[in-house]
Amino acid sequence: MNAPLDPIRLQDDAPEIAAAAPAIQESREEARDEAREAPRKRRPKRDVDGWVLLDKPVGMTSTQAVGAVKWLFQAKKAGHAGTLDPLASGCLPIALGEATKTVPFVMDGRKVYRFTVRWGIETDTDDSEGQPTETSDLRPTREAILDLLPAYRGEIEQVPPNYSALKINGERAYDLARDGVEVNLAARTVVIHSLELVDQPDADHAVFEAECGKGTYVRSLARDFGRALGARGHISALRRTRVGTFPEEELIPLAKLREVSEAMDDAPPAFALRPVEIGLESLPALRVSSSDAARLAHGQPIILRGRDAPVLEGPVAITAGGRLIALGEAEAGEIHPKRIFHSGK
Repeated sequence: MNAPLDPIRLQDDAPEIAAAAPAIQESREEARDEAREAPRKRRPKRDVDGWVLLDKPVGMTSTQAVGAVKWLFQAKKAGHAGTLDPLASGCLPIALGEATKTVPFVMDGRKVYRFTVRWGIETDTDDSEGQPTETSDLRPTREAILDLLPAYRGEIEQVPPNYSALKINGERAYDLARDGVEVNLAARTVVIHSLELVDQPDADHAVFEAECGKGTYVRSLARDFGRALGARGHISALRRTRVGTFPEEELIPLAKLREVSEAMDDAPPAFALRPVEIGLESLPALRVSSSDAARLAHGQPIILRGRDAPVLEGPVAITAGGRLIALGEAEAGEIHPKRIFHSGK
């Protein structure tokens, strides 16, 4: 059963919750060093279009990661497709230039996470960086965990963590929580496409893999598992292995990008730049003539004519002459341009 919140008990548990702290702190310091070093020299900005599939290190914020990649490529514009907490590592797709127009389609894609739950302690942040709030002596059996998981597959209602980037009356929830303001976030509908127990290295830990839809918080899963099992719990390790069509095997560590750039006298690590259109691989593709491409480029719709014209509805990726021209919306045989791409790549 759940133990009462006892200051003496929490002091006893402190070494457990902080077991990973040295490694996390070391990773954070390395990440901070990289973030500080990246902008140390002014570099001329240039037009760079494409995706960098970054393997984000533990300890670095997503904003710092974007800044480091933007500096390495001397890019004028950059953004990312889905925030990763500093505690998390893994897939952080970074869009440069024209690729930023495709970010919403990548963010809407499914994401895969591998995460470790530490039983016995719930924290205010639902991860190992927070302060303990509840404890339990109970440790769940494998059978109990497996019996629980079906309730968290499919469409579920989930309350986001209090320490999240969601806004309440214009302010971030995590800012309010840090200021001691009581945060009450409403439950939201999210989709868990798959959820599996993949390992139990010891009684205190369980490793899971989840494939989730947009808006799912893995930290909330750990919290809710712990409460449902009477064991309390928090995330002690988290890695995102896939975003949309971007797999773990194609990720490139930031250290590798820096190493290549330095070996080439601070030249951009062009080997890591992927085409803009990979952000649209989930969309139907439509090839058009040069005349139709010109109409679309001027904001004018085109009509799909003829018996062999494709039947399309919704967003489409439009190409002409082997290059990406526009994002369009197909409706009743017409294609309306929504975003025009000016890159020749």
